[in-house]
This record gives sequence, structure tokens and C-alpha cells, in this order.
Amino acid sequence: MPDTSSAPAPLTVGFDLDMTLLDTRPGIHATYLALAAETGAFIDADLVVTRLGPPLLDELRNWFPAEHLDEIATRYRTLYRDHAFAPTVALPGAHEAVEAVRAHGGRVAVITGKYEPNAVLHLEHAGLTADAVVGDLWAETKGEALRAHGASVYVGDHLGDIRGARHADAVAVAVATGPFGADELRAAGADVVLADLTAFPAWLAGHLG
Repeated sequence: MPDTSSAPAPLTVGFDLDMTLLDTRPGIHATYLALAAETGAFIDADLVVTRLGPPLLDELRNWFPAEHLDEIATRYRTLYRDHAFAPTVALPGAHEAVEAVRAHGGRVAVITGKYEPNAVLHLEHAGLTADAVVGDLWAETKGEALRAHGASVYVGDHLGDIRGARHADAVAVAVATGPFGADELRAAGADVVLADLTAFPAWLAGHLG
């Protein structure tokens, strides 16, 4: 029997979803407008889509009283299925980034703050396949999922994604396609900052080389 005690762990790369793999802003915008129309609440959907990343309840409490947050979140997630998938598109380089991981024999884990069933449907709609999808996580809890899946790299667009990668002792790769610029991402502790995912395959090849 071969000795596998020193064999390297299989490559697993984690990816955030919103504004890392997918531009979900149009769909989220449409969902908040539908929620506002249904509930009569004022929601500045233009503002909402500039600060994607933190948990849904964190955003909803800006527009609804605390005692209704759980029921409003449930309704939002239902409306999301009717309004969010069609206008959402993959960000530049998303498919190629996933394929690059697979080309190196790796696994892809999507670790996201989004409601997990909707995250799965988003990936299906965009034609992206992940080996694992874990939702409803943020910052350090993303790190716990990354560690559980053995991810050595985490790619995200938010400062919370950098915190998650750090928590998992994974390489924090930040893409400047979300609410933060390259300088802010570097200052927050990103190990690598890319303009977008089109640069990821070459970076991964060099990282593994």
C-alpha cells in the first residue's frame, strides 16, 4: 500500500457569490422594489445594491421594524425567486475561474451570505457548477465553512470575505468588482488583489506552480 501520509491535500478553492462570481445587483434591486410595493415600506433599492455582502437581516432592519424582520426575510427570499435570476449575469472571468480550478484537479466551494437554496438556483441559472454550496454565512462563519471544506484559497469582493479567509488560514484573493476598491482591499489584509476574475486563472497557475 502506498504511503499517503505526506500527500498534499486536494486543492479546494472557495468563491463568494454576489459581486464575485455573479452580478446580482439588478435582481436584488428588482426584488427590493417588489418587496416595497407589496409592503408599502420605503426602500432605497439604489442604495441597497451599493452595499451587498452582509447578512440579509442587517439590510432589512434599515427599512423594517425588528419584530417583523423574520417574516419580511422569508417573503424577500420568496420574491427573490420571481425577480432575481433572469437579470443576473456572470461577472467577467467567472466561468473561466471555475474551470481553472478544475483544470488543476481542484474542487470549487461557493461560500456565500445568500440564502442557500437561492444560491444553488443562481448557479444553475448562470451555468456554473460547484462541488459544494454553503449559504447564510458572513465573515468568520464563512471561514468556518472554508476550513470544513479544506479550502486553501478564498476569492471574494468584500472586507468580510477577507476576514473569512483569514479565519480559515486560506489565501485571501480579493476582486475589485464589489463595493471596495483595490487599495481598500489591500489595506484590509487581502493577500492578492485582482481587478476581476479574468486574472484569476493566471494567478492560480502561478500560485500552484
